[in-house]
Amino acid sequence: MNHTPARSGPATSLGREHASLAEQAARELRSAILTSRRKPGERLVEDRLSEEMGVSRVPIREALRMLAAEGLVEVQPRRGASVAKVSPQLARDLVEVRATLEGLNARLAARHREPGIVAELTHVLKDGNAAARTQDVNELVRLNGAFHDKLAEAGQNSILWDIMRTLRERTALVFATNTANRARQDWDEHSRILAAVIEGDEELAAMLAARHVHRAAQAAFAATGEAAD
Repeated sequence: MNHTPARSGPATSLGREHASLAEQAARELRSAILTSRRKPGERLVEDRLSEEMGVSRVPIREALRMLAAEGLVEVQPRRGASVAKVSPQLARDLVEVRATLEGLNARLAARHREPGIVAELTHVLKDGNAAARTQDVNELVRLNGAFHDKLAEAGQNSILWDIMRTLRERTALVFATNTANRARQDWDEHSRILAAVIEGDEELAAMLAARHVHRAAQAAFAATGEAAD
């Protein structure tokens, strides 16, 4: 039986290069959105982004598709892409679901207490507290995501992980105003959640995780002038 060798060469290399550039562009845009440097409703014009980032339109277009799948970007026919807007009602719905699921995830993390993941969470917590002291917004966004990702991993439930991954990106739009303003409180609450996980206290971990989401939502709604339920 003859086997056709896998194609390699310029076309394959070009595809890998575009994929890498798309991921890089997506990271830059995601950071700009989650640190409020790009505001809800702001148009994301491919030509302009291509010039700003020094890449062709192909990786920019792919990056926008990736962010649209995460709920951070909206793409409309004839209007193109823009930073996603979250209505007050949608924000409350997202917060309600995320608080419930974060509580469940923290409960599972406290149940399993996998030493390797707990050690990684402890390391992220240390770096997060340092970023909170220096008010490094980009690091705060990255480390906040890393903490919640690791906590989801600690829960060891693949279905919950898949649901939380998308939900976390969408609620990040709601919490974007909190990044610097609430950094010290966020990381203090992270510390308390992790302590409960390490102790194996499922009830406390669940309560603290859900309350963390609700308190972050209250701060975000207050910053935008919306009443919190």
